[in-house]
Amino acid sequence: MGRSPAKRRKRKRPAAVVTRARARPDTAQIEVSVFDGTRSPISERVELLVRILDGTQTELYSGFHRGPRMTFVVPFHDNLADRYTIIVSADHHRQAGFTPVTVRRAARRSVDLMLLPKPYRFDFARWADLPGAVRTLLGADASPAAAAERYLRLGRDRPAALAALLNILTACSTIILGHGTVMDHLKQLIWDDSLAQDRFFAFADAELVRELEDAAEQGQFAREMNAGILHPGATRSFKQVQFGEANVQLTFHERQTKTIGGVACVKVEPDIDYYQDAAAHALLEVVPGLIGGQRTDPAAVYVLRWIAGRFAGVADFDPPLTIVPA
Repeated sequence: MGRSPAKRRKRKRPAAVVTRARARPDTAQIEVSVFDGTRSPISERVELLVRILDGTQTELYSGFHRGPRMTFVVPFHDNLADRYTIIVSADHHRQAGFTPVTVRRAARRSVDLMLLPKPYRFDFARWADLPGAVRTLLGADASPAAAAERYLRLGRDRPAALAALLNILTACSTIILGHGTVMDHLKQLIWDDSLAQDRFFAFADAELVRELEDAAEQGQFAREMNAGILHPGATRSFKQVQFGEANVQLTFHERQTKTIGGVACVKVEPDIDYYQDAAAHALLEVVPGLIGGQRTDPAAVYVLRWIAGRFAGVADFDPPLTIVPA
């Protein structure tokens, strides 16, 4: 980011945005809280550069603050200009932000953001501390000792793949269907080279297909047409539409079947996309890399899913991992 914050000149604060002030009838408040990769409030020692743009993409404010919580008073227009963009950055951290933050007259809107350290590493939970359902799935085809060793080896040799796996499984455990969650229907993980930093393959109860058909009818999922184009061999695919970003996609390869514990199963390919559509909400500096066709970054998914959940007011996204300075 160039010179350190201490050496930068702070931009003059425009009259349109004032911190720690009481909202007037023609204004609104935006409370910004910043967290680190452990999902804890960021240290007050980290100097944060906060930028605020209105719905016309006019920058109203840019200035430095000590977090983790800051309140800003912004103009209320009662039109599209009230769709604000909040961007926060700091030296040695990835930038993050959110848009649109739509405000209401004389009301306060809260935005929680997460800044990851640069460089970073994944810090995984111990095998014994994993949620029971995750541990059961990861050890479905092995002895407890062998399963624990395999988990440790994956975290050591391919940490991005393990991070993606834990991100996706955690998200699956929160998706409630007509009968249980998506996680409840997963029976056995496929442990081979297809276990990647953006997806994995598993065998799931064949009833999961019917459950997702029902969920699509209710607007909880969207059917993806011609699933086999982007997923060779796929027969059907469903994408969660709950959030603006970091939704789970479940793609089925129904020609590959297996019976597990007396249950008829089909092959499923779960992954998490960055954004639901082109009207992306969250802002990360990783976004330019998407154009190059790079694989989904599990650290970006971790941030996006957490921010999306906080903004939507649902239970916190809490996979059994954190992201800490390398």
